[in-house]
Amino acid sequence: MIQVKVFDHEHEKDLESDMNTFLKKIDEDKLLDIKYNVAAIQEEEDEQIYCFSAMVIYRA
Repeated sequence: MIQVKVFDHEHEKDLESDMNTFLKKIDEDKLLDIKYNVAAIQEEEDEQIYCFSAMVIYRA
C-alpha cells in the first residue's frame, strides 16, 4: 500500500530534523518520492512568514 506523510514547519531546520527522524524509520527501498515546497507570506510591512513543507511518498 502506498502512503504519504506530510510535514509543515515555519523553519527549514525544523522540517529537516522532523523528516530525518521519520526517514530513519522506513526502509530506503520503500521510499518512492519526496515533494518539497516553500511559501512566503507578507503579513505586515516588515514581517514575512515562511512555510516549509514536504510530502514523503512511500510504500508501507
